[in-house]
Amino acid sequence: MKFSNKILSQTFTQLCLEKGITQIIISPGSRNAPLTIGFAENPEFKTYSVVDERCAAFFAIGIAQQTKKPAVLVCTSGSALLNYYPAIAEAFYSNIPLIVVSADRPKKLIDIGDGQTIRQENVYKNHILYSANCEESEGGDIEEDFQIKNETEINIALNTAIELNGPVHVNIPFSEPLYETTDRQIVWPQNVRPRLESFKIEEDLEPFAKIWNKSAKKMILIGVLPPNSIEQDFIEKLAADESVIVLTETTSNVSNNQFFPAIDQLISSLESKNFEDLKPDILLTFGGMIVSKRIKSFLRNYTPKEHWHVDLHDANDTFFALNQYFETKPSVFLNEFLPKTKNVISSYKADWLRVKQHRLLKHAEYEHKIPFSDFKVFSILFKNLSKQIQLQLSNSATIRYAQLFEIDSSIQVFCNRGTSGIDGSTSTALGSAVASALPTILITGDLSFFYDSNALWNNYIPKNFKIIIINNRGGGIFRILPGEKDSEVFKTYFETQHTMNAKHLAEMYNFEYTSAENEEDLNANLKEFLENEDRPAILEIFTPSKINDKVLLDYFRFIA
Repeated sequence: MKFSNKILSQTFTQLCLEKGITQIIISPGSRNAPLTIGFAENPEFKTYSVVDERCAAFFAIGIAQQTKKPAVLVCTSGSALLNYYPAIAEAFYSNIPLIVVSADRPKKLIDIGDGQTIRQENVYKNHILYSANCEESEGGDIEEDFQIKNETEINIALNTAIELNGPVHVNIPFSEPLYETTDRQIVWPQNVRPRLESFKIEEDLEPFAKIWNKSAKKMILIGVLPPNSIEQDFIEKLAADESVIVLTETTSNVSNNQFFPAIDQLISSLESKNFEDLKPDILLTFGGMIVSKRIKSFLRNYTPKEHWHVDLHDANDTFFALNQYFETKPSVFLNEFLPKTKNVISSYKADWLRVKQHRLLKHAEYEHKIPFSDFKVFSILFKNLSKQIQLQLSNSATIRYAQLFEIDSSIQVFCNRGTSGIDGSTSTALGSAVASALPTILITGDLSFFYDSNALWNNYIPKNFKIIIINNRGGGIFRILPGEKDSEVFKTYFETQHTMNAKHLAEMYNFEYTSAENEEDLNANLKEFLENEDRPAILEIFTPSKINDKVLLDYFRFIA
């Protein structure tokens, strides 16, 4: 086995190996050659080569999302690491462990006009958990002072990514020559073990249980959670309490027929009196970002007396009412809290289950009466998706439509909701497909897909990976917003109308390609598309651009 003869390369790669960090995504370059050699020549690492750094970083997010372990990104110097930034921000707000290791020029070559050179130290300072800036000794040999400092910095960075589930940056300067190798390990860095996670609840839960047991109106709102975050026994106990309503989102990965999975469907078109009836005394929240704008608006205007949040990493005061943060996992909290609680006699849940039932009946009626549109397409898709799959959703219209439909509880759902950007959805889905044992389907809009089309420039695409593109020829979600819809300014700068399709991209990247222009096409092609696993596949569904906003807005009026 070959090693780079660079001390810093061996130090970094050996520490990764010691900590069990083995998923490595490398973007080609010269200055990072010592790191590339160190990772690619060692069979204990699983290495991927992804040329486009932005795609590589989101690909790494998908891998880390599924493995729940840090993935390492390796790039050369200059603008390369700046292309990681969108994914770094996503990882920062989504608690995804990423380790960026960037190769750099020696300090004497910074700001003198040398090519492919920028100020790399602390470049992600506003969206990073830790920045380690290593130093190379003058002669490149092992010098104790340099080695102790570098080992310490790298240990802190790697342990931070493991312990806090977020992105870190290690910047390593390499002087030339860069490609020299040795057949022996020449450095044995000291591995400082990461701390074992402690999920112990520090607070006395008895006072909170007393408040809980006196309240007849309690709302639990669940944001982004990985699958299996809350045990089934706890779900059933919450479902049995008639004083508790549980609101979930598509990305919550929690399901029960007594819960309320379509929040916007439930609360849209309510009158002021209904909002007062819905207002909880206690709001208990789990998980990450909330998609629904309507529930955020409601809880900001109808503030609960108590808002408690449970999460291992963040306590976002989304509703400007937070007064208690329990820094632990939801299941750990519920395991200790629920035995202290009792079911309270209340009509709170029953009243809102009746509203839910009415909404579902009207929803089904509306599905049958509408023309072919984005809404109709999502209705057909969610009725026919395979079970036991991983579903990746892009942002903007896709995730918001998904919130209105029932998704089978066997389907694991993911979406980049940290920054909620359209960039990187396809790359993330590909990374997750590589790391997951489940077949993966990405549902995406046209702008999101074309924006990240370099994601398909990837040699690791599984045969059972599928992409469904809803192509309404622009940013159709902007038509829902107020303003003139037929002006050239709107069409060009907001909706961004286009005439592109994915057929030639599919051919170039060896994807099976199917399209649908109407409901008959979609129904005829969907079953075969979902069942065929001979090669990756794209289904592109073309919908009319000008009726989607009306169909969606009419929906909320119809179900009221």
